[in-house]
Amino acid sequence: MTEEIADKVIRFHVLANSDTQKDQELKLKVRDAIGSYMQPKLSSISNIDKSRQVIQKNLPQITETAEKIIAREGYTYDVRASLKVTDFPQKTYGDYTFPEGRYEALEVVIGDGKGHNWWCVMYPNLCFYNSVYEVVDEEAEKSLQRALTPEEYQSLMEEKNYQVRFALLERVQELIQKW
Repeated sequence: MTEEIADKVIRFHVLANSDTQKDQELKLKVRDAIGSYMQPKLSSISNIDKSRQVIQKNLPQITETAEKIIAREGYTYDVRASLKVTDFPQKTYGDYTFPEGRYEALEVVIGDGKGHNWWCVMYPNLCFYNSVYEVVDEEAEKSLQRALTPEEYQSLMEEKNYQVRFALLERVQELIQKW
């Protein structure tokens, strides 16, 4: 079912230059600026083809929006924005768990793009409703239900294979491995 779901959604993926705190903060500022720019353009779109066209048409402005934030924050990083198919891990948004797989995505790469990244579902719009990221509200749920079959929609809510993780411990382990 992963492939069927992947064919009906477009993800939004922002990769930070590095894992430094400042680069991670910059990534979130770029995300917010692009979200503010794209939200009104995508809010009334109800099919993936039109969404894809709007994203493609706006790639130069998306890049420019990111560049302005990067420059305003005092950085000279390049930024690349593209609509492409890329690998995603399993990710939960509210009550919905999207399976790991290859998804079409608006991908924004800041500088080297070697830092931790951020992602959500751009179409159907789970990113921008009420300007709250990773919280799925009623309107977003309806949009998702319209885009997927009942079986696909239900699969996002089943068997979430949860893993208890300790982010601080994982980060310390990563740092130790780098030394």
